[in-house]
Amino acid sequence: MSKPRGRALGLPFTGTTGEFNAITDVPGVGVGFSSIVEDPATGSQVRTGVTAIVPRLGERRPVPVWAGYHALNGNGEMTGTHWVEDGGYIVGPVCLTNTHSVGIVHHAAVRWTIDTYTDDWKHHHLWAMPVVAETYDGVLSDINGLHVTEAHARAALDAAATGPVAEGNVGGGTGMIAFEFKGGTGTASRRLNLGDERYHLGVLVQANYGRRDWLTMLGVPVGQHLRDDLILPEREQGSIIVVIITDLPLLPHQLRGVAKRGAIGIGRLGSPGGQSSGDIFLALSTANPVTPLHTAKDLLSLQAINPAQLDPVYEAAVDATEEAVINAMLAAEDTPTAKPTGKTCRAIDHMALTDLMRRYNRMPA
Repeated sequence: MSKPRGRALGLPFTGTTGEFNAITDVPGVGVGFSSIVEDPATGSQVRTGVTAIVPRLGERRPVPVWAGYHALNGNGEMTGTHWVEDGGYIVGPVCLTNTHSVGIVHHAAVRWTIDTYTDDWKHHHLWAMPVVAETYDGVLSDINGLHVTEAHARAALDAAATGPVAEGNVGGGTGMIAFEFKGGTGTASRRLNLGDERYHLGVLVQANYGRRDWLTMLGVPVGQHLRDDLILPEREQGSIIVVIITDLPLLPHQLRGVAKRGAIGIGRLGSPGGQSSGDIFLALSTANPVTPLHTAKDLLSLQAINPAQLDPVYEAAVDATEEAVINAMLAAEDTPTAKPTGKTCRAIDHMALTDLMRRYNRMPA
């Protein structure tokens, strides 16, 4: 049985969520997972996997998704960002995995792209540049064993679906740590109105960053109080990937601004963006679908939100990012360490957290 999420516990987040409070509240977005949990006879513990996000699930043509990118600190990898910076769009999926598996997941994502958009790749000279990002799970998993295969990545892509999204120890988040608690995959969304139209903005994080001392939730210095089971040295060893998707009509330069606000969301939880942390953000818009660009007309007609209306979008990105990280931690399960052995990375204790929130008047007594 899944654990209660932040809102179910009574944490007073602001904003109105979509139906699932997930990135899949954006119409057409699918998420799939492949999780690897093994304890081989060799003694090497494996807790890793792949998360796949498909922005245009079911589309059989390579329709671009408009994109913007930001790195608060670049000690990490996200492929395809050079083209996001220059071209302003991506085609195909976004995958998240561990640091040493970017190559094999990229290979699988290229094959998925060729298989999914078969006619276009058969009849035109096209190239695939999927986005694959990573965080380091070597504390809880035998990362040097290279256990993720092309089949694992393809399974995550083929499993992509709309609806509720699993959180915690799942997919690329299976072996991740956040603020020295068990971290992993988390998601959240916000509903936005623009004129008479309703839109959504969703966030999915792979949370693997932060020291316990830094952890702040809704203004409460949680990390100063919940001090049991610390497992890491003083230097931070993790990163976070934040993927933000909306159906609002935003142009690439506006999406870059939205991606930057994801950094404020992780900062609300107390992180200064540590030197050893790769804090990387991708923002996508599924609005303005156009004919695949290799067959499109010379002039494109695109809608864009009035810049004067961007503040609520920025606020939604900040709020949903913060909530997604907290949801990842609340959903996580205790996991033994792989290096060093003999310790356990504990999930945050729900009762201890809510008791602390009441002491700080964030929740009713």
